[in-house]
Amino acid sequence: MQILDTLKSLVTGLGTSKDKTTDMAYALRYVTDAELNAMHRSDWLARKIVDIIPNDMTREWRDWQAENDQIELLEKIEADPLINVRAKVNAAMRRARLLRGAAIYMGMKDGTPENPLDMDRIRKGDLLYLHVLNRNEVTVGEINRDVTSEFYGEPISYTVNSKIGNTVTVHPSRMIRFIGADILDDTFNDDGWGDSILQIVYDAVQSATSVHQHVAALIPEAKTDVIYIPGLSKFLQNPTTTRQLTDRFTYANSIKSMFNMVLLEGDGKDAGEKWEQKTINFAQLPEITQQFLQIAAGAADIPVTRLLGQSPSGMNATGESDIRNYYDNISARQKTELAPNLHRLDEVVIRSALGNRPEEIHYTWSPLWGLSEKEKADVFKTKTDAARAIAGNGTNDPLMPIETLSEAFTNMLIEDGTMPGLEAAIEEFGKISDLPPAPEEEIDPIPPRQVAEDAAPRTLYVRRDVVNVDEIAAWAKSQGIADLVDDLHVTIVYSPTPIDWIKAGNDSEWGEPNGKDELVIAEAGRAQLNRWATWALC
Repeated sequence: MQILDTLKSLVTGLGTSKDKTTDMAYALRYVTDAELNAMHRSDWLARKIVDIIPNDMTREWRDWQAENDQIELLEKIEADPLINVRAKVNAAMRRARLLRGAAIYMGMKDGTPENPLDMDRIRKGDLLYLHVLNRNEVTVGEINRDVTSEFYGEPISYTVNSKIGNTVTVHPSRMIRFIGADILDDTFNDDGWGDSILQIVYDAVQSATSVHQHVAALIPEAKTDVIYIPGLSKFLQNPTTTRQLTDRFTYANSIKSMFNMVLLEGDGKDAGEKWEQKTINFAQLPEITQQFLQIAAGAADIPVTRLLGQSPSGMNATGESDIRNYYDNISARQKTELAPNLHRLDEVVIRSALGNRPEEIHYTWSPLWGLSEKEKADVFKTKTDAARAIAGNGTNDPLMPIETLSEAFTNMLIEDGTMPGLEAAIEEFGKISDLPPAPEEEIDPIPPRQVAEDAAPRTLYVRRDVVNVDEIAAWAKSQGIADLVDDLHVTIVYSPTPIDWIKAGNDSEWGEPNGKDELVIAEAGRAQLNRWATWALC
């Protein structure tokens, strides 16, 4: 008995021979290189599907993490016209996505491409150039199936064929291989390359393109004139009447163009000639076209807003989440696909730029999502607040030395480009860690605490200096008094007998209660001062 894991219905015919879907099966339609090239050169949608992802993966490129002088050397060799790593990687990725595969050949100074490349023997300036090769320019040898080899899954050797008939054998250690779409079953992958990305999206792209072309073909037919002619078949029986009929309506059409009207013959009844104008309704065609484009975008794993370059539509639609998800996907592919593929090339670039391989040198991929000025300001404020929290605010101890924090914070500002020109300013004026330590401030020792006690009684003397000394001296001089003392004052209270100031001052206040600078003594204090003054006079 044969048991099938599926649904069947004898009533509806589901799953039986009556079901039309039972005869459906997937079949691989191989797209030739000639058709792939034709699609890329003549169809805008196919071209964008091939080019967009490599362009986005290499658009912002990467940031080396090393000393400043080392970064300058690395960026210099990457930007060399004969090397130009970013442009060569972008070209190799686009060719691989279109033609199943591509390779970058590393031209070294040793001039022995057939021999393995020894990383430990690479010296400064050994990398001379990079060449991008199409899959059809390279003949691969037998695939290495030795699981103990670092080149497992790669060809044992490459043969580069030139158009003038020369051939060069290249060891796989000197090739950086790029493949299109992975073929997971090795039994169907004899040459080690992949599939073209257009092989996968072929049906979706073809459908979207054909819908667009059919809609465009309907535009000239949007408005059609229809004329009903009684006995038309009789006019078409011989060439003479056919020509007369043709000439007649050609003239009628010219009259319509001049006067925007059509003249027809009628006998006063319904049997005469009849003219109608029919138009095509395009109301649903934009939605149909958009639907097929969305299917193509989904097949290519690219958001519609990025693929078509259009703004999002619909209520509250911004498209930001779609783009962010897409950029997150690109960032993940940079780390999981592109970075491992470039590992061998990066090792050669570092050694050829510096002459050695410092272990601490690495790179990070630059972010793809650009922040607005407000978002940059918010991020900067957040980082600054975090730095202040680490440094301590006077109420708690810092989490790390201020010099270490300053060094890390400065490097962060330089790397993310928050403060342009900061690096040059530091080179000119220095940084905090370069400043000499501040001298320790000498703090006077805190005197021992003393218990506050009531003060002992003392003598009392209160005086008020005269403010108009010059006027009084002038008056005295006019009266013949020449020996007037300079220290003119008014004695308010004088007690040679010791008194308790604290008790007298409890009910007193020095201030400006009446807008004058005077001493106000409350009733209780005033009575005691009267007694003291009486004692003093006695």
